[in-house]
Amino acid sequence: MRKYIASIFRRDPAAHSVLEILIAYPGIHAVAVHRLSHFLWRIRLRIIARIVSQLMRWLTGIEIHPGAKIGKRFFIDHGMGVVIGETAEIGDDCTLYHGVTLGGTTWKKEKRHPTLGNNVVVGAGAQVLGPITVGDGARVGSNSVVVKDVPAGATVVGIPGRVVVPRDDAKSERRKQMAAKIGFDAYGQTADMPDPVANAVDVMLDHLHAVDSRLEQICTVLKKSGINLAEMPLPELELPPLGDSGKVPENSEENAPEDDGKNS
Repeated sequence: MRKYIASIFRRDPAAHSVLEILIAYPGIHAVAVHRLSHFLWRIRLRIIARIVSQLMRWLTGIEIHPGAKIGKRFFIDHGMGVVIGETAEIGDDCTLYHGVTLGGTTWKKEKRHPTLGNNVVVGAGAQVLGPITVGDGARVGSNSVVVKDVPAGATVVGIPGRVVVPRDDAKSERRKQMAAKIGFDAYGQTADMPDPVANAVDVMLDHLHAVDSRLEQICTVLKKSGINLAEMPLPELELPPLGDSGKVPENSEENAPEDDGKNS
């Protein structure tokens, strides 16, 4: 129990005391009661096991089937709306956030729910469906829908879920330099979240870098030929403040209608 509480402190910065965790964390209560219902399920007292799990569902909003197998130090943060199916298997030190579903894709009585390895984190609202395997240390992004196996240590995002490929560090550094040169601030971009708009901007930056390099080559050749070109520095871009569209307010003096005497 001490190791379990310590692991929660590491994973939840909002935890302030052991008493708070024991009293006010529904994920703790749901997992603790699941240990009891799973024991009852294994000894064939399945009706009682379902009643116990259903009672905890009413109290916490977390539905864990008694047949699910859960490893050590499993933590459900917030918890509301979490659903874990009968044949789901969860390894040690895994973390689930609210709205996560470990669901099935068939009505056949067989292995139909996911298997999570150790140290897996599943973000809020994610759906992991079918008898797939999520490898050790994998990360599933919020609101993703995962229906295929996830390699160990991978990050999966999107609908359907796809493994994020790390960006080329050389290209990323070159794009930063070109963005700084033309006045573009790539805010909100992270290495793990492929944004189509950000990808389009990256392609533009690569193209601008190629054009800039070609122009430098042309200028060098012209200078060697005795043709001197006037220096033309790149103009600085003056970006409006955040939230300012650059339009003149309707009630400003510049935008005020002329008084032709008809309104008097």
